Amino acid sequence: MTVTKKLLKLLILGAPASGKGTISSRIVKKYNVAHVSSGDKLRDHIEKQTDLGKEVKKYLNEGKLVPDDVMIKFMITELNMVKDKAWLLDGFPRTVAQADALWKVQPVDVVLNLVVPFEVIIDRVKNRWVHLPSGRVYNIGFNTPKVDGKDDVTGEDLVQRPDDKPEAVRKRLEIYESATRPVIAYYKDKNILKEFEGRTSDEIWPKVTAYLDPILIK
Repeated sequence: MTVTKKLLKLLILGAPASGKGTISSRIVKKYNVAHVSSGDKLRDHIEKQTDLGKEVKKYLNEGKLVPDDVMIKFMITELNMVKDKAWLLDGFPRTVAQADALWKVQPVDVVLNLVVPFEVIIDRVKNRWVHLPSGRVYNIGFNTPKVDGKDDVTGEDLVQRPDDKPEAVRKRLEIYESATRPVIAYYKDKNILKEFEGRTSDEIWPKVTAYLDPILIK
């Protein structure tokens, strides 16, 4: 299944742990669009120690947000590399200044906003336990370890990341909402925002495909 009507530019928004990664990967697979994730791209630059990677790491080490002008220049360069494909943008823009700069050079066609109740997200994340050496993730009630608190493969202890604790998650969600609300309003004003409500990715996904199929499939 490929994009045939035009090279559509899609953008996905969603709070941390809203299932945005899952929905994004399903969109990429089903519709054969390029996935441009700002987080993945930045991590790649940091790992390769490029000039941009070093600059970004400096801000992150100081606990600061990467400035708009740096992010805008970086993401527009990345998008120019996939200009001959339809794409799904993920993790950018995060401010109205970024959205406006993007609109001037690469106006998006559709903005998908995943709306998952915060209580559902907090509940989901507080049940998440990690085996740090391997990165294996367990979710109690969904992907429960065979032995409580132990990794299935090594038998070593599982831990909960500090930022997965309910109070930390709630704080992250509040920051996300206050930062993203103006961006959502920006795209709403342009009449290209479509919201998808649900408690799980499996509940949201059929709504997403029902909306995208007529646009992206011949």
